Amino acid sequence: MTRRQKRSTAHRSALSFVTVLGTLAGAALVGAAPAGAVPTAAAIARGVTYRQFDIRGSKGPAHAHLLTVDLRDPHVRLGLLYPGAVAARATVSRLADAQGAVAGVNGDFFNISETQHPGVEATGATDGPAIAAEHVLKAAVPDGQRFGPALPPGTSTQDVFGVGVDRRARLDGLALKGTIRTPAGHLPLGGLNQFALPENSIGAFTSDWGAVSRVRATCGTDTDRGAACSTDTYEVTVRHGRVVAVADAPGRGTVAAGTTVLVGREEGARQLRKFTVGEPVKVTHRLVADRSKVPYRFALGGYPVLRRGQPLPGLDGTTSAVRTAVGIAGGGRRLLLFALDGAPDYRKGLTIAEVASEMRELGAVDAFSLDGGGSTTLVARAPGASTVTVRNHPSGDAERPVPNGIGVFTTP
Repeated sequence: MTRRQKRSTAHRSALSFVTVLGTLAGAALVGAAPAGAVPTAAAIARGVTYRQFDIRGSKGPAHAHLLTVDLRDPHVRLGLLYPGAVAARATVSRLADAQGAVAGVNGDFFNISETQHPGVEATGATDGPAIAAEHVLKAAVPDGQRFGPALPPGTSTQDVFGVGVDRRARLDGLALKGTIRTPAGHLPLGGLNQFALPENSIGAFTSDWGAVSRVRATCGTDTDRGAACSTDTYEVTVRHGRVVAVADAPGRGTVAAGTTVLVGREEGARQLRKFTVGEPVKVTHRLVADRSKVPYRFALGGYPVLRRGQPLPGLDGTTSAVRTAVGIAGGGRRLLLFALDGAPDYRKGLTIAEVASEMRELGAVDAFSLDGGGSTTLVARAPGASTVTVRNHPSGDAERPVPNGIGVFTTP
């Protein structure tokens, strides 16, 4: 008998900016079923169902929570959960309730700590690109700066899971294309609202960034996240198309609407020192997709583990952990939001190779790994409820504030 046979059938909106401490309380936790229990299944809303079931992993039992989302239903959509700024965090339950989602999971890996750079503030910003309600929030950090695990061969921090304006989900890559135009010529833009900039580059910070210090963007190298911060930096503030201020080091504080702060390191800093107050400057930027010609309604980072029904080569088959993933089926119209339970009996979790195999068995053709460990959280409303509850046990015994996630939204 197979594992499948053993299982029972059973915005960008008007959000206020959320400044979050790690002690924020989440929604009440719903206990996972014990190992060997009959799986449970429930309709969360029209086109959205939830169930939980056991998996026999190589390191021990795991317990999974699964949301199935049918995008063929015009009343159902997916969107980016985020706290109103790139450099901010909140719990998944708080994000879901603030934006009116009926369910959701945590999202991308992020800059959670800065032990290698004493005195430098961790930003909470994600590794990969992010788009919310068709609005580009940020681009990807260099691969060597990411905070997630080692990337599988052939993947990068530019990889995304997203849903286009055609309501179809895809795996893709999103690369930043940007220019800084001055009377003296054009300069390439090397970053957008990122916690790490490529060496010798210039990055742009907009009102989407938040109030966190921009110093972290000049730390590390393209291949070494822990390398020292650059000592050759410069900052230029552009408001309504003209330079209004310059500084010898990156600053902090909210960037006003209509304002762009340019941060340069090494050669980028040397170029910015040529700017003068009052000089006209125009900054343009966009994210260009590797494959899709359809604009994305929302997208977030992680890394692919399954493509066209086949696990990616080189997936780790030895390190087990609590995991979050999203699967795509039905030509991009059926989504599987998958999260493991972090209760002590299940905390060994699954390897990434096992996650890919499990997503394929569940019917996914493509699958994408999201942040795991203490970040793994799946929330959903109970029938008749107006707020979500946490359906898994987060492995840290409480919800971890995260920078973004995937939200499931329905309309009557």
